[in-house]
Amino acid sequence: METEDIMIDIEIMPEILVSKLICPDGTVLHSKYRHDFQEHTDTVTGQWMMLDGGNSYIKHSGTGELFTVTTEDPHELIREHFIWGSRGKLGDEPLVYLILKNIEDDHLSAILRTQTQLSSHIVKVFENEAEYRTYNVI
Repeated sequence: METEDIMIDIEIMPEILVSKLICPDGTVLHSKYRHDFQEHTDTVTGQWMMLDGGNSYIKHSGTGELFTVTTEDPHELIREHFIWGSRGKLGDEPLVYLILKNIEDDHLSAILRTQTQLSSHIVKVFENEAEYRTYNVI
């Protein structure tokens, strides 16, 4: 009996890197991580708005404009909106969020060297940024 090769076409879905909801009154809800529930009552419409899910899933309500950045977007867009939470070199400072393009080179290198728990698509974001800086002499 001969066996036949079976081809399976698997479509890889883009990963979410940024999710924001822009409300009619200009307020921007930014869910930064899974279960980071954000809410706002819009001052123009009086409507309650919410966003949840960070870069894991997107759950939202309201008539605001949903803004997302995924792994399929150009790196120029990713570097303008992707954020990284940092507590400083020793981990003892208050949490601050840094936009990818503003992370210092030594910090970027340290992330790639030490953050071994990161998902492969997040590692790729940091690797792409390092390459982007080298290529563009930033």
